[in-house]
Amino acid sequence: MSAAVFAPSFDPPSRLVDALRLQGYAVLSPEGVAEWLGVPLEALEALRADWDTLPPDEYLKDGGRYRLRRHSCFTVDGAALAPVPHRAHWQPVEYNALHGGMQRWFAPMNEGTLANAAWQRLLVRIADAATGLRGTQRWFVEAHQFRIDTTHGIGRPTPEGAHRDGVDLVAVMLVGRQGIKGGETRVFEADGRRGERFTLTEPWTLMLVDDARVIHESTPIQPLVEGQSGHRDTLVVTCRAGGFQGD
Repeated sequence: MSAAVFAPSFDPPSRLVDALRLQGYAVLSPEGVAEWLGVPLEALEALRADWDTLPPDEYLKDGGRYRLRRHSCFTVDGAALAPVPHRAHWQPVEYNALHGGMQRWFAPMNEGTLANAAWQRLLVRIADAATGLRGTQRWFVEAHQFRIDTTHGIGRPTPEGAHRDGVDLVAVMLVGRQGIKGGETRVFEADGRRGERFTLTEPWTLMLVDDARVIHESTPIQPLVEGQSGHRDTLVVTCRAGGFQGD
């Protein structure tokens, strides 16, 4: 018997910040994302090919070969988006017990992506949501392109388990999923008992999380058909006030 798949409850774009303040997270449908960005979904589709050329993540301490990844950093100050020189991704062990304390140098994102107007608009709007949550300030933004695949068996989107990231806002966008089962998203109150679980299935669905209040994770994925590989593609963007972690 297959496990039940629960759809997320979508928030209207006009109520996104209210939802973040009320429950610690919000989820926009693909149509809601298009409305929130003010760009058609077709503009985001131009980014999808990037995920087919991601290099392997060489830092997985569990010995897995299921994660491919690129990473770039930016600052957002109001409507001004600026890339910063390529830098390592670093987290303290308090937030990532598996990979914390390591300087992880991932391949940078493609220049064509960074120049894409829809990409730039997405980062500015995510920073706008962080401003709605925390107030006006300069945001230090990290963007991660992930592919989790099942070529070698089970793939783990969050091998560190349920966690916080040590930032102010986390945005998780589903870019696509193919030939897999699993990958359920779970969010829990950091200081309470309330939790929700749902599966992001539609490309360009977006979840935003107040990292101070909510712990999150995604469950492992498996091939939908035994012997056939599949994958789950996501974009994760974090916003942090005051500086990048590790500075």
